[in-house]
Order: sequence, then structure tokens, then C-alpha cells
Amino acid sequence: MDTAPATAAIRTRVTIPLRFPGEHGRETAAEAVTFKGLADGAEHLALVLGEPAPGAMPLVRLHSECLTGDVFGSARCDCGPQLREAVERIGERGGVLLYLRQEGRGIGLYNKLDAYALQDDGLDTYEANAALGLPEDGRDYTAAAQMLQALGVGPFELLTNNPDKAAQLRALGADVAGTVPTGVFATDDNARYLSAKVRRTGHTIALPELAA
Repeated sequence: MDTAPATAAIRTRVTIPLRFPGEHGRETAAEAVTFKGLADGAEHLALVLGEPAPGAMPLVRLHSECLTGDVFGSARCDCGPQLREAVERIGERGGVLLYLRQEGRGIGLYNKLDAYALQDDGLDTYEANAALGLPEDGRDYTAAAQMLQALGVGPFELLTNNPDKAAQLRALGADVAGTVPTGVFATDDNARYLSAKVRRTGHTIALPELAA
């Protein structure tokens, strides 16, 4: 039986300007929101961007932290481009980006780098996690549901290619009215990674090499 998570509360709100490399000086104003009472005790962050038009549903993105992709621009994944795309699209439409401290699909930074080493030997991203005795995807979105509830968000559309995110949020009582796909940021370096996400966990990523 699905159970709604315990209530969390807003701790702090502060406005910060966001500017990403390559954006030619373009700034996006965001309201950063912190919380208390989150189920996992982690320092997750919400960025409130823009204001939905009257009667329009907000756009929400759950973005799991990726130090290598978000900060250092690693091309082994598509996390950095997805983060920048989410800020832009949510800012235009109005909604919330939840930046969740779940590095490496929940296994942590060091374990993620260990998994990279195994991927260099031929395993895919999920097989590498399993070889380390770790879950293929250890993320839990209870805190995300709490954050959305504390912000009073719903109903909303979820910006994602991952069906598990929508399923978990709905099971936790979040009002996910529908999903909106992210862009496809395929490169020679991340092609195997993206292909594994489609084959193993049903991500809706239209990769040319997977077309029928």
C-alpha cells in the first residue's frame, strides 16, 4: 500500500543568480529553498524558476547530483547538459528543479568512479554497479515528494526520460499529471551509457542507433 511521506518544512529561501559556462553572460534568477525534516537527512535543494502562466501546470525536474558532469563537464554522461536544459526550460515555463544529493544513482562519488573503471573493462553502467555489490539504481525519491509538498506544488508535469521517477513520485502521493521528455545529448563518449539506460531501465531516449 502506498504511503505519503512525513511532512517536511521549508527552512530558508534566498534568491541567487545562475550563470552557466557558454551562456554568454546570460543569468537566470532562481529562488533557492532549503528544507528541514527530510526523510534521508540530506541537504537537497529546490530551485524555483519562473512563474507558470495562469491555469498552466508547473514543470518539475528531479536532477540527481553528478559532480563529474555538473561541475567538471564530464562527457561520460549527459547530466551536465540535462541540468542546463532543465534550468532554461523550467525558467521559461515556470516550475521547480529539485537538486538531489544522490551521486552516482545513489551509490556515491567514489563508488561511481570505481564503476567507471569497470565500464572501461566492458561492463555497462548497471552491470558495473552490480559487480561492486551495489544497487543498479539506489535512488529514493521520498525526500523529493516531501519537498514538492512543502512547496505546495501540484499538479505538475515532470521533465524526465526515466519512468521510475514518475512511478515513485506517484506512489508517494505526488500529483504527476504527465511527463515531458528531456533533450537527447548523445556523444561518442556517452553512447554506451545512454544505450544501457534505454535497454535496462526503459528510458525514453530516442538514440539513432536504437531506431527500428
